[in-house]
Amino acid sequence: MKLPGQGDFESSDAHENAHSEEPDSGLGPGPGLNGPSGIDIGESQVSKDPLLFIQLNELLGWPQALEWRETGRWLLFEEKLDMGAGRWSAPHVPTLELPSLQKLRSLLAEGIVLLDCQAQSLLELVEQVVSGESLSPELRGQLQALLLQRPQHHIQTMGIRPCRESNAFRKASRDEDAPLKHQNPLRQKLPAGAEAAAVLAGELGFLEQPLGAFVRLRNPIVLEPLTEMILPSRFFCLLLGPPTLGRSYHEMGRAAAVLLSDPQFQWSVRRASHLPDLLAALDAFLQEVTALPPGRWDRTARIPPPKYLPSQHKRFPSKLQEVTSLSRQSAALAEDKHHHGPHTPIPELQRTGRLFGGLIQDVRRKACWYTSDFLDALHPQCFSAVFYIYLATVTNAITFGGLLGDATEGAQGVLESFLGTAVAGAAFCLMAGQPLTILSSTGPVLVFERLLFSFSRDYSLDYLPFRLWVGIWVAAFCLALVATEASLLVRYFTRFTEEGFCALISLIFIYDAMGKMLNLIRAYPIQRPGSSAYGCFCQYPGTGGNTSEWTSAKLKDTEDILSVPGLVNASFLPPPECIRQGGHPLGPSCHTVPDIAFFSLLLFFTSFLCAIALKHIKNSRFFPSVVRKVLGDFSSVLAILLGCGLDAFLGLATPKLLVPTEFKPTLSGRGWLVSPFGANPWWLSVAAALPALLLSILIFMDQQITAVILNRAEYRLQKGAGFHLDLFCVAVLMLFTSALGLPWYVSATVISLAHIDSLRRESKACIPGEAPNFLGIREQRLTGLVVFVLTGVSIFLAPVLKFVKRVQLLLMPRKHQPDMLLLRHVPLSRVHLFTAIQLACLGLLWVVKSTPAAIVFPLMLLGLVAIRKALEWVFSPQELLWLDELMPEEEETIPENRSEPEHLFSGNDSEDSELMYQPKAPEINISVN
Repeated sequence: MKLPGQGDFESSDAHENAHSEEPDSGLGPGPGLNGPSGIDIGESQVSKDPLLFIQLNELLGWPQALEWRETGRWLLFEEKLDMGAGRWSAPHVPTLELPSLQKLRSLLAEGIVLLDCQAQSLLELVEQVVSGESLSPELRGQLQALLLQRPQHHIQTMGIRPCRESNAFRKASRDEDAPLKHQNPLRQKLPAGAEAAAVLAGELGFLEQPLGAFVRLRNPIVLEPLTEMILPSRFFCLLLGPPTLGRSYHEMGRAAAVLLSDPQFQWSVRRASHLPDLLAALDAFLQEVTALPPGRWDRTARIPPPKYLPSQHKRFPSKLQEVTSLSRQSAALAEDKHHHGPHTPIPELQRTGRLFGGLIQDVRRKACWYTSDFLDALHPQCFSAVFYIYLATVTNAITFGGLLGDATEGAQGVLESFLGTAVAGAAFCLMAGQPLTILSSTGPVLVFERLLFSFSRDYSLDYLPFRLWVGIWVAAFCLALVATEASLLVRYFTRFTEEGFCALISLIFIYDAMGKMLNLIRAYPIQRPGSSAYGCFCQYPGTGGNTSEWTSAKLKDTEDILSVPGLVNASFLPPPECIRQGGHPLGPSCHTVPDIAFFSLLLFFTSFLCAIALKHIKNSRFFPSVVRKVLGDFSSVLAILLGCGLDAFLGLATPKLLVPTEFKPTLSGRGWLVSPFGANPWWLSVAAALPALLLSILIFMDQQITAVILNRAEYRLQKGAGFHLDLFCVAVLMLFTSALGLPWYVSATVISLAHIDSLRRESKACIPGEAPNFLGIREQRLTGLVVFVLTGVSIFLAPVLKFVKRVQLLLMPRKHQPDMLLLRHVPLSRVHLFTAIQLACLGLLWVVKSTPAAIVFPLMLLGLVAIRKALEWVFSPQELLWLDELMPEEEETIPENRSEPEHLFSGNDSEDSELMYQPKAPEINISVN
C-alpha cells in the first residue's frame, strides 16, 4: 500500500552531491520551495507547525523479560532498526498493511483520547493514561511500572561505536547521559523548535482486552526516557493488547507513527478538539491511500525517497488553501515566465520605445546591485567555484588556441587565446548585466573564423586586416541591435531553437576532435603486421644510386628485438620510405618513432573513458559524497592530467601543443596592433560589411541563446538579467579583440552553465532522505573576475604548463518506453514527428556548414526560429506546450488562470498538468565535458 503525499517521481541520491548550506538571510527562497516537512513554504508559514520527530518503542521479551526497545523512527520518511546489523536502515517511503490502519482506528475509537493534556512529567502522563475505570488497581500498578521503564535506544554516533542504553542505566544521572545524547548526529540536523512524538506498542500476556490511548499535550514536555533525543514531546500514543498471531501491534505502532509523519494528518490532529476530529483526520488519510496488489511487488523492498515531492496544498483544508493561494499563484507565474511565455513580459524584455532605452534600463537596474555583486562573493563556496571554472577555462583556452592555430595556419594561436580570454572575460565580468556568464571562443564562431581565413587565402587577401574590418562592422551592427532593442526577440527563442543550437555546438566539438585524430593517423600510419612498416623491404645503404638491393625481414634465433617477426630495423629504410613512415633521414640511416598514432589513440580513449567514469562516480554509491562530488566536478580536468601524466611518464613521442615562451604574437613579424589595410585594397573595408552581417547574426544568436538559457526562471536569479547590456559589452569587446588580432568572444554555454551549477545555493537537509531545497544561485561578479585574472597570469606560466531522450524513443519498443509526462498527453507518432523535424534541421545545419555555402549558415540558425513558428500549423498549442514551449502569440490560446491548469486537460490529467507548473530545481543537461 502506497501512502499519500510521498510522490512517485524518479528517485535519486544526487542531492548528496550538492552543496549543503543554511539559507542565506540576504536572498531567501523563492516561492514554491519545499519546507522540511514537504509542505510548501507558504503553507508552513501559515500553520507554524514545528518539525515532528516520531519514535516507535516496541515491547519485546514476553514472557521472559519485558523491555522497551526502539525499533523505528520517522521524520518525513521511515528508518527501521536492523537488529542483526545493529544499524539504522536508509530512509525510505513507508508501506503499511491496510488491516493495521483499520485496527488502529477501531482501537482509538474505543480507547482513551486526551487532547490538550496538562501533564507536566512522564509520571503524570502515565497516571492519566492508566486511570481508566476498566483497569483494576493491580493492573494499573503493573502498567505504570512498565510504562516508566527506561527503553533501550540505539544511537548511531559518528566515529564512535553504536551506543546502547539498557535497563542497567536506569539509575544513571542525567549528567552522565548528557555526553551520550549530544553525540547523536541526527539531533544536530533538526531545526530549532522541533518536537517529538512517542509511540509505544506491544503485547502483554496479562491483558485481556486491547488498550489504546492517544494524548496531545497542551504544552510539550521533555519525556527524556521515551525518545533517543532530548526534545519536548507533543504526542503520546499507547497500543497494547494480548498476544496475537503475527505482529499486529507492531504494525499498528508503525501505522500510528506514519500517520503522525503525514503533513495533513499532523496539521489536523494538532487542531482537533474532539475524538470525531481525530477519526475524521484518519479517515481522510485512508481516502488517499493507494493499495498495491499482493504478489505484484516485493514486500521486503524499501522504496527510496523520491527526488521531488508533490505539492501538498490540495490535501489541506479549504481555509488553508485560500490563505496560501496567492503564494502558489505567484510561484506558478514565476515558473511560467520562461516555460510558457509570460502574458506581461519580464522587465528586462519590455520595450521602451527609445533609442538605447533597453540599455539604459539595464544599467539602472544593475547599478543598485553592483556593490553586493562583490560582497556576496565572500563565501567559501565561491573559492571552490573559482578553482573549478579556472581549470575549465584554461582547458578551453588551450583547446581553442590549438584549433584556431590549425584553422588560421598560425595567424592566431594559444597565446592570443589566453590573452583574449583573460582581458575580454575580465572586462565583461566588470561591465556586463549578467556577470555569471563566461566569455570564451565557441564552436560556431570558430567555424566562421575558419571560413573567413579560407576565403582570404583563396583570394590572396591579408587575413588580419580583413578580419579587423569585419570586426568593426560587426561591432557597428551589434550596437544598432542594442539601440533598437532587438534583444526583445529572445522571447521567440524556445527550447526548439536552443536544442538545435546546443546540438550543433556538440557536433562541432566532436567533429573537430575526431578530425584531428584522423589527420594524425594519416600523418603517422598505425603499424600493423603485414604492412609496409613491418614485413617491408629495406634498402641497405651504400648500394649505389641506381641499383637497389631489397630483402625481407626474416626470423633469426637472436635476442635482438629487431629480429622479432614483423619488425625491421628502421635505420635501413630509404629516405622516401623513411619520410613516409614519419621518420627523419639522418645521413645514411633513418630515425623513426613507431606507432605515434596508436599511442595517441590510446591516450585519446583513456582520457575520454576516464572522464566518463569519473563523471558517473558522482551519482554512484562508492566513496563519501564529498569525494564523489570532487571527482565528478573535476572529471574532465583529472582525465586530461592523467593522459598528460602517462604521456610524460612513458616518454611517448606524441604531438604536443606548442605554447610560446615569449609574450609576443604567434605570427612572426607582426605587432600587437593590426594594420587597417595591410596589402588589401581600400574597398575591402566596405566589402567586409557583407560577411560582417552574417557574423552579426551568428554573434546575436550565440550570445542571446546562451543568455536565455542562463536566465531561466527556474534558476531563481534575484538580480535580473541584462540582455541589452550584455550585447553592448560584446560589441565593444569585438572592436578591442579585432584591433589586437585576438579571437572573438561570446557567451560560452557549457562553461557558463558549469559556473552557475558550481554556485547553487541549497538548504541544509535536516531530514534523513530529504533532498536539499534549491534556493537559487549565488549571484556575484568576483568568481568570474578572479578566473580570468588567473587565466591572464597563466600566460606567464607557459614554460611550466529533452532532446536525447526523445531520440531514444525512436529506437525503443513501446513497452520499454519510460513513463514520460509528454507521452501521457501527446501521441507517440506526434512525438516522433517533432523529433524528426529537429533532426532534419540539425542535419541541414551540418550539411550547410560542411559545404562551400557555409558562409550563410548563420542565416540557417536564425531560420530555426522561423521553422519553430511554422510548427504552429502542424502541432496544436497543447502539443507544443508539452513538446516545447509556447511563443508569446500562442499564449492567447491558453486560459489566463494559471492556478487552474486543469482546464487545459481532461480526465485524470489534472495531476500531471500541475506537475508542469510546479517549481523545481533547474536541470543542466549540457555536460561540461
